[in-house]
Amino acid sequence: QVQLVESGGDLVQPGGSLRLSCAASGSIFSISVMGWYRQAPGTQRELVATITSGSRTNYADSVKGRFTISRDNAKNTVYLQMNSLKPDDTAVYYCNLKIWANSYWGQGTQVTVSS
Repeated sequence: QVQLVESGGDLVQPGGSLRLSCAASGSIFSISVMGWYRQAPGTQRELVATITSGSRTNYADSVKGRFTISRDNAKNTVYLQMNSLKPDDTAVYYCNLKIWANSYWGQGTQVTVSS
């Protein structure tokens, strides 16, 4: 069973930065597609960014140029560096691992952007 544990969420002022981390258990991390999603109150969960096993990345238009997804296969960890944060980035951020036909989720970490 895969377990994902996110960390790094916090309260930050507009224009600030945060780095989220997601540590995965198991031996399949390096061949999995990893992703970050977010869900604000009253909205559906939406894609933020994904990274393939070959480190090909994809971003939502709303975060392009501000967020960077990366992975460290030696540490079974995926990161989301978030810069120039805006109040609209406020949400619970979830880590996702996809492999074969399976999809796994972390418990989420709260990011609040407010002055």
